[in-house]
Amino acid sequence: MIIIGLGNPGQEYEGTRHNAGREAVQKFAKKADLGDFEFDKKTNALVLSGKVGGKGSKGGKVTLVLPETFMNKSGSALTKYAKGAKKVKGPDGKPKKALADVIVVHDDLDIPLGKAKVSWDKSAGGHKGVDSVIRALGTQAFYRIRIGITPATAKGALKKPDHDTITDNFIVAEFKDKEADELKKVIKKVVDCLEMSVTDSPERAMGEYNAQFNK
Repeated sequence: MIIIGLGNPGQEYEGTRHNAGREAVQKFAKKADLGDFEFDKKTNALVLSGKVGGKGSKGGKVTLVLPETFMNKSGSALTKYAKGAKKVKGPDGKPKKALADVIVVHDDLDIPLGKAKVSWDKSAGGHKGVDSVIRALGTQAFYRIRIGITPATAKGALKKPDHDTITDNFIVAEFKDKEADELKKVIKKVVDCLEMSVTDSPERAMGEYNAQFNK
């Protein structure tokens, strides 16, 4: 299993909305006690490999990848991992050339803060980091965990800023204290979802956690 956490490198971007995916993968590495990320010069990414859960032959092998490029060039770190696309039947029942052992974790403006969603074979939806990954992998048939970063009203309507604000300020701004608490709660669920994806299967995790993410 290969898990990719999208975000921008550098301390100045830690805790920002655009780094929700990167933060989730880092938290997963910590919970799974996989050790420390190491910089891989060939891929220009922080990489960590190990086994999650179980003893002996049980458990699942995983490689975590945090691109050290800026978000819109995330795909350049993934050429090494783009090999091995196979014709498989995805959770939608449709056979196609896919990377069924790849999960990309990223922020999503179209999902309310505090919620998340596991998706399969979806377009980038305007997310430049995901678009870069799709172009690098040569397919959009892989799993994604989309973490909501947009505040919403009590009735669930997104309070989405205009395009210029999104580009210049919103996605690279830090969460407010109350928002950070909401993010912390959903990231905990994302970490558990990743654990099930590795030790069981992403398809089962999608079925189990898409309901939990929206409670």
